[in-house]
Amino acid sequence: MTNIKECPKCRSTELGRGKHSGYSVMSPVNKLSLGCNIEYIICTDCGYIIEGYVVKPEKFKGTF
Repeated sequence: MTNIKECPKCRSTELGRGKHSGYSVMSPVNKLSLGCNIEYIICTDCGYIIEGYVVKPEKFKGTF
């Protein structure tokens, strides 16, 4: 988990977590996989997406 404490855009400390899932998964290139969810740290005051990451990064090893 990250140690972000405030939004860099509006300086709010009201942060939340969200995710893309279902058809919005991230899939590896040139590798047969169902992909994985993408999660975000979001400012709940201004809506700015502060950080995004895939839940299972190991699925992307060997794709570069």
